[in-house]
Amino acid sequence: MLLIKNGLIHNAIDRDPFVADLLADGGKIIKIGKDIPCDGAEIFDATGLSVYPGFVEAHCHTGLDGHGIGYEGADYNEMGDILACQLRGIDAIEPRDETLVEARKAGVTTLCAGPGSANVLGGTFTAYKPVGNRIDKMVIKPEVAMKCAFGENPKRCYREKGDSSRMTTAAKLREMLFKAREYQQKVDRAAGDPEKMPAFDMKLNALLPVMRREMPLKAHAHQADDFFTALRIAREFDVEITLEHVTEGHLVPEELAQENVMLAVGPTLTHASKFELRNKSWETPGVLAKAGCHVSIITDAPVIPQKYLPLCAGLAVKAGMDPFDALKAITINAAEHAQVGDRVGSLEVGKDADIVVTDGCPFEVNTEVKAVFIDGVRVE
Repeated sequence: MLLIKNGLIHNAIDRDPFVADLLADGGKIIKIGKDIPCDGAEIFDATGLSVYPGFVEAHCHTGLDGHGIGYEGADYNEMGDILACQLRGIDAIEPRDETLVEARKAGVTTLCAGPGSANVLGGTFTAYKPVGNRIDKMVIKPEVAMKCAFGENPKRCYREKGDSSRMTTAAKLREMLFKAREYQQKVDRAAGDPEKMPAFDMKLNALLPVMRREMPLKAHAHQADDFFTALRIAREFDVEITLEHVTEGHLVPEELAQENVMLAVGPTLTHASKFELRNKSWETPGVLAKAGCHVSIITDAPVIPQKYLPLCAGLAVKAGMDPFDALKAITINAAEHAQVGDRVGSLEVGKDADIVVTDGCPFEVNTEVKAVFIDGVRVE
């Protein structure tokens, strides 16, 4: 049992913080209020300190990049199969990657990580917590989204292997979704009868949760025209979709707001290293949030080190984003984007006791993280 006393609670739900105690037991928050009895509880005195939900990264490759050392350990891009929907990020995450330690020291307590963007279909992302020795015991949800990619990356990586244009990328994704829809219809008609089931196809089977709207496509798209190609295809096949990176989102905020899709913005703390990043701006998340969009801020780690997620939110605030919107962008919005908002992302009774205690606003570089709790256990 853990009792955090007299902290300034920023719960990511209410705009205004308030001073209160927080009681956790069995890894869950069980009470938030004044003067909670403390018999038998481990007490953390947060007087004069701020208490936040653990920060959430909605899109990264942390744990799959081989400690940033090189090819031998890097596992986030399959370079031999442009349609690799059968792959799962959970099968490549290295729990002992030191960047997981850096993440939790900075208060990042939930990561949504998976394949990169080399492939038109790359496989599934997983949501997990950066503490433990075995990924199976660290996961919140093993498969949360199916990665797909538009724009420069697939056509660059497979230029000599059958994809040298945006038209080809779209056609390859559309073809797989056509096949997956037919496969789903056959499976559904069989109604479990093994004599009527279609021949097993691992790729098409992996797409069934997408076709059944149980899992969204997680669409890598930097350039505005790629947003709308992704959305056009999603609407055509009636599947759920989120947009990732959204570099040119500030150019079309009203259009994106009308689409009512979740947007993960970033990485922005980098040079515009390719053509489709030429309009990169720290104003993007604020402009989109003001337009009414559901916005998360991401590092795309290791592109930006995971520990700088709160700093990225601070730079968005500096560029005009409302501070409360920025907080939501690395807590509850990010958790919802990662399909785990029922467990993490806010300080509410019934949610996981993932908590960050700081001596000030986490967006500011001179603020220190004083304690980090995951499932009610102090890890930093």
